[in-house]
Amino acid sequence: MFGKLFGRDGERPAAGPHALPVPRRQKNGMYTLRALGDVRVLALVEAADAGEWESVKVALEPFDLGREHQVLNELEELDGVQDWIGRAVEEDKEHRATALLISGARHINWGWEARTAARAVNVTQEQWRVFHERLHIAEEQLLEAAELRPDWVAPWRRLLTSGRGMSLGTDVKEARRDAALRRAPLDLETHVEWVSQLQPRWGGEPGQAMVFARDALARAPQGDRLGCVIAMAHIEDWVESDQEGCLRTPEIQAELRNAADHSILHPAYVRRPGWQHDFNVFAMALSLAGERHTAARVFHALDGAYTSWPWAYFAEPEKQFARHHRRA
Repeated sequence: MFGKLFGRDGERPAAGPHALPVPRRQKNGMYTLRALGDVRVLALVEAADAGEWESVKVALEPFDLGREHQVLNELEELDGVQDWIGRAVEEDKEHRATALLISGARHINWGWEARTAARAVNVTQEQWRVFHERLHIAEEQLLEAAELRPDWVAPWRRLLTSGRGMSLGTDVKEARRDAALRRAPLDLETHVEWVSQLQPRWGGEPGQAMVFARDALARAPQGDRLGCVIAMAHIEDWVESDQEGCLRTPEIQAELRNAADHSILHPAYVRRPGWQHDFNVFAMALSLAGERHTAARVFHALDGAYTSWPWAYFAEPEKQFARHHRRA
C-alpha cells in the first residue's frame, strides 16, 4: 500500500539538496525538527543567534522573508534577537524594511512570552503592561515595514496577531486580514490566524471559523497547503469543546481525509522547507478524529519528524505525538 502512496517499495521521496541530516532519534523513533529541516535556514538561525546582522542578510538571500512565514517564524522565536535587531533598524537604511519586519515579529512573540499562556484572569498587571508595551512597538514597526514594502504579506499577517492581543476593533482586524489576502489570496498563515480570531474565546461565534475554512478550501487548487486550514479549524473546535472525542464523527473524518488528499497528500503538493509543519497539523487533527488510515499515511511521510505546533495544545505534546504515531 505505502508503495503506491510514497513511491516504489514504500520509499519516501528523496531528501532535497538542502535537507538537514536527520538527528539522533529518541527511543520512540521521533525527533524534533530543527530549522525547518534545511541547512540554509540553520545558517540563518545560527547567524541570528550570534547577532551577526551581515551574516543574517547573506543567509536570507535564498528566501522571500515578506512571504515565507515559516522562515520568519524561526527568527521571531529566537530569544536574544530583540537585543540586536534594533541597531539594524536604525543603522541599515537599505535593509530597514527587513529589519523592521524581523523586529516587529520578534516583539509580538516576546510580548506573548511575557503574558504567558495563562488565562487572562491569571495574568498579572505587570505582565499585561510588558505585553502591551512590546505589542505597541511591534505595531509601529510592522506598519512601517508594510509601508516600505507594500507587496509583502508578512507584516499584515503579524499585525493580525498583535491586533488580537491588543483587542483592537473588528473593523481594524478585518482590514488587516483583507490587506494580507489581497497580497496573497491563498496564504495559509493568514487563514489560520483568522480561524483563531473567530474562536469564541476571542469573541467569535461557534461555527464561524469552520465556514471560513471551508470557503478557503473550496478556492484552493489541488496540492496547495491551504488545505491545512480545515485541519486547524477542527483542532480549534476541539480546543473549545468540553468533549474529548468531539471530532470522532464519520462526517469530520471524511472531511479531514478529503482535505488531506486535496492538499498535503496530493501529488502536486510541493515539499518546501518546513513541510513537516503542515503534516504535523494534519497528523494531530486526524488522530483526534480517529481517522487512522489517513493518519498512518501522514505519520509515515513524517518518519518521526515532530514539530511543537500544534501539539502544544496538549499538556505533554511530545508524548502525545509519540502515542498517536505509535497507534498509526
